[in-house]
Amino acid sequence: MGGVFDSTFTIIFVLELVIGNLGNGFIALVNCMDWVKRRKMSLVDRILTALAISRIALLWSVIITVLLFLLFPALGKTETMMRMINIIWLVTNHFSIWLATILSIFYFLKIANFSNSIFLYMKWRVKKVVSVTLLVSLVFLFSITVQMGTYIGYLINENERNMSYRTRSSNPAELYRVTLILTTVYISIPFTLSLTTFLLLIFSLLKHMKKMQHNANGSRDASTMAHIKALQNVTVFLLLYSIFFLSLIVQVWSTKFLVKNETIFFCLAAGLTFPSIHSCVLILGNSKLRQLSLLVLWWLGCRFKDVENSGP
Repeated sequence: MGGVFDSTFTIIFVLELVIGNLGNGFIALVNCMDWVKRRKMSLVDRILTALAISRIALLWSVIITVLLFLLFPALGKTETMMRMINIIWLVTNHFSIWLATILSIFYFLKIANFSNSIFLYMKWRVKKVVSVTLLVSLVFLFSITVQMGTYIGYLINENERNMSYRTRSSNPAELYRVTLILTTVYISIPFTLSLTTFLLLIFSLLKHMKKMQHNANGSRDASTMAHIKALQNVTVFLLLYSIFFLSLIVQVWSTKFLVKNETIFFCLAAGLTFPSIHSCVLILGNSKLRQLSLLVLWWLGCRFKDVENSGP
């Protein structure tokens, strides 16, 4: 039973890595090629490109970490390697989460309609809001990195003082547990921001539909459709975000998650749905990316048929 379980989640894990790399790679490649051609890139394309690159880095950090612990388990438990793994994971995961949150804020400011002066100020200065949000996220990144580095140093000093470093370093569960706790606490901030934009979008849509009904103009105008499309994207984003958030909580409360393969594979598979599957959602939600992806799939289908027809 355990072998079947492990094999199933291994297949899911590999598929998510492949889908994530292909999806995010496609987004980054298309936008970069468009930038080279036009010599300019819109703000939303810049956010999407940065998000895709950060997620590719995150996925490859997961791949390298898994391979490291499988092929060189002793090396993965050294002080230097533990520091590198934690810092790389913190940085890539941080940008993946915050850039996705910034994207939801961007859509909210572009689509929602409120007469509030603060909202109008932010709506007219979307670039500034994006820049400030990114800078604030860097402050959080610096804070969590310092806290993590301080804790690692404290843990190493305590182990050396107790003359049991070799014994305790063979089980880095305590370090990863603290890493996950800090990460869970810090990602609750962008999660709250994303949830707030989602609720405000719903309120804006209801307000707009009430206005349209009052004017007897129907409820399927361009603004309504934009609201619905944005809500669909944000809903899927929050769903995947919640799965990722819950996977971290499960790992935090699973004291033996580094020992039980079932828990490892489950948490990895659940957590990777966010950076992997969300890339497909972003492609389908962007008209340019959606059209190009359909064109690529059509071309691949034609090539596959040509290969079949040319076969013996």
